[in-house]
Parts: sequence; C-alpha cells; structure tokens
Amino acid sequence: AREMAFKILFQVDVGKNIWQEALARALSETEGLSEPTRRFVENLVEGTLQHQKAIDEYISKFAREWSLERMANTDRNILRMALYELTFMKEIPPSVTVNEAVELAKRYGDAESGKFVNGILGEMIRSSHTQAP
Repeated sequence: AREMAFKILFQVDVGKNIWQEALARALSETEGLSEPTRRFVENLVEGTLQHQKAIDEYISKFAREWSLERMANTDRNILRMALYELTFMKEIPPSVTVNEAVELAKRYGDAESGKFVNGILGEMIRSSHTQAP
C-alpha cells in the first residue's frame, strides 16, 4: 500500500499528474486490493497532498543542508508520506513508518537514500513529533 501511495505521489510531484487521476488509475490497475488497503492508500495520498505545504516546511527544518528542490525526488516524496503518517496516523507505530520508509528509499532511491531518510525521520522523532504539522 505504501509503495502504491509513493508511486502516486511521485507521479504527482515529478510528472505533474492530477492526483485524483493518478490514484484512480493505480487503484483500477491493481487487482485483489482489499477495501481497508484501498482506503489506506487513498488516505495516505490525499492527506500527504493536503498537508504538503506544512510537511515541506517541517522537512526543511531537519534537512538543513538539503533544500527540497535539491533532494532526490524519491527521498522527498518518501519523507512527505512518512511525515504525514507519523503526524496524522497515530495508530501506526513510528518504528513501522520509519522502517517502511527506509525500505522504500533503499528500493527506489540511490545508494544513500535509506540512510538519508532514516536520519531525517529519526531526528524528527527524537526532536519532538508533537510539533509536526
């Protein structure tokens, strides 16, 4: 589900696709997706995009030497999605969110993406996730 949400967010960010169309297309192309999984993907995509401005500002505080524009597209979108999940989906343990984000970064990013994403998210959690957007 997170992989699908990441791919949709990537299409919206990099490909400038309309998010509703990208979401509908991805969900229609995936067979056997349970209703709870569909809702999770929809919530993750819509929520991340709805709060993107505040999320981006928060990420910028922790990625001190990296502007969002300079960040790898994959890392930026994984961080956005993970921060949304950490902030608004409190039923998911932070360790699960971080682990899933790091795995996505390793799979879709470059050789350093996993470490980069882990470092930023770890610092956010240690700092205080109560101040997140």
